[in-house]
Amino acid sequence: MRASRFLIHTLRDTPADAVIASHRWMLRAGLIGKLGSGLYHLLPMGLRAFRKVENIIRDEMNKAGAVEFILPVLIPGELWEKSGRWKTMGKEMFRLQDRHETWNVLGPTHEESFTELMKGILKSYRDLPVNVYQIHTKFRDEIRPRFGVMRSREFVMKDAYSFHKDQASLEETYQKMRTAYRNIFSRLGLETIPVQADTGTMGGSASEEFMVPSEVGEETLLISEGGKYQSNQEKTPFVPGEAGDPPAVVLEKKKLHTPGASSIEDVAKLLGVDAVHLAKAMLFQTENGPALVFIRGDRQINEVKLKNALDGAEFRPASEAEAAALGFVPGFMGPSRLPADLRIIRDASLRPGRAYIAGAGERDYHEGGVVFDDSYVEKDVALAVAGDLSPMGDGKLRAVKGIEVGHIFQLGNKYSKAFNVSVLDETGRPLIPTMGCYGIGVQRTLAAVIEQNHDEKGIKWPVSASPFEVVLVSITRSEEEETKVETLHQLLENAGFEVLWDDRDLRPGVKFADAEVIGYPVRVTAGKNFFESGKLELQVRATGQMLEATPEDLVSTVGRLLGRPSPTPGLTEEKRSGAAGASKSAGRAPKKSSTAGKKASSKK
Repeated sequence: MRASRFLIHTLRDTPADAVIASHRWMLRAGLIGKLGSGLYHLLPMGLRAFRKVENIIRDEMNKAGAVEFILPVLIPGELWEKSGRWKTMGKEMFRLQDRHETWNVLGPTHEESFTELMKGILKSYRDLPVNVYQIHTKFRDEIRPRFGVMRSREFVMKDAYSFHKDQASLEETYQKMRTAYRNIFSRLGLETIPVQADTGTMGGSASEEFMVPSEVGEETLLISEGGKYQSNQEKTPFVPGEAGDPPAVVLEKKKLHTPGASSIEDVAKLLGVDAVHLAKAMLFQTENGPALVFIRGDRQINEVKLKNALDGAEFRPASEAEAAALGFVPGFMGPSRLPADLRIIRDASLRPGRAYIAGAGERDYHEGGVVFDDSYVEKDVALAVAGDLSPMGDGKLRAVKGIEVGHIFQLGNKYSKAFNVSVLDETGRPLIPTMGCYGIGVQRTLAAVIEQNHDEKGIKWPVSASPFEVVLVSITRSEEEETKVETLHQLLENAGFEVLWDDRDLRPGVKFADAEVIGYPVRVTAGKNFFESGKLELQVRATGQMLEATPEDLVSTVGRLLGRPSPTPGLTEEKRSGAAGASKSAGRAPKKSSTAGKKASSKK
């Protein structure tokens, strides 16, 4: 491929809204272009990298026995009403009415659609197990789209759904998907951490996320010192320690004058105690009525846990007026003077039999010696943090930021029951299949690859995901020299490499700068040295390694640098992606790289 016939759209400056590395370099390397908030074009260079990721995902899914479909992105709203998620999905779901005033959904995921489809296909237990998938566009009305394609409103996801006769069969496929995901991310050179995760609105009994460690990750992972426990913070249970013991001065039931001290910080300071000895009351309004939560004073509410405790109901903090209407004094709420029929949750951080300081139910007063007994419904709704005890008992937890690139679920029969899916078992009786669900964000995975493989000059692609494996930079002054370089281009292409010949009429510095920004794994330069002595200059982008080669040993040298010593002529791009994915010699960037050659000025 000649660069003069391709489209290279590199940028010299970083757009102001690009604050993370993948967003910056995807824009500057001309992989994507912004259309609007959370909406991005995939440009030709980006599409080639996107297809590499997509083909690796497809290859591993097919190897695992999954069957590919394509379903409509426009889904009748009645399917979501049938599953119960019309309400629980909230405002992130795009809903629209057609000309007949019928509600539809722009699919954020496709459990409903696939379940409805398979209901008409599956007839017997002999049809099970089956794993169906698609790689298709999804839509989510993000309240705050950011970080480029990491959190956008339109994106492509691989979503798969499996159907089984029993839990043992589901577990077998679940483990196959875990292996397939590890293979996918390994082929892309991605370091991932599998962690336990909350099932959220998807439902089900178990789920696991595949996280890419990154300082810019929006998820917090909690990992135990002993390495036995790894989980998303939203899923991690809080393990109470002995710090819950109250000081002796408040063991006795006692009314405490706390004028103007309505916050935990103010009360703790006024009484000279640590917040760990206080009980905090938080009132929420839910779609099913108000709910009051008691939690230890030093703890924050985990909103995911609270939503699960509220049976998936949407909620928000109650206003002062709403609290007053129930007879509460905001800032001084406690277990005294509670209205009848109010839903009350005691967080597990407040240990039964221990005494705490809590609001007295009247302005400017708290009370000591408050004991929360077993009459309160106990739920774990506290946010676990670094320094807490591991649920596995192997030390304390440490926090790591991560980017979610994949998520697998054991769904159970939530959807198959809702859609009345049944097959005949061995005895001819109806059997409701149990289901699994498995997702990977394609653009997000591509961005995660860049987050782990870049430097101050641009991207350092692993071979498996690079738009082109080799860039051939020509610095010519005559048609004769141009013809010699064309021979090299043909030589590399015939050997099976994906080559971009940068034959543009631009200064060498601009070409070199573009090569570094875009990040081709290997750069071959045919310039003055080549035309005078027959020596080509080669550079490995990941390491900065420089070496020379003659036209006679060019193919073998490039193959060795790419981790493919014996390239096969005539390979298609899809077949090459498998071989390229296994290469790590040119694809994994070290923590510190050296550079050689001329410093190049950026284009534009």
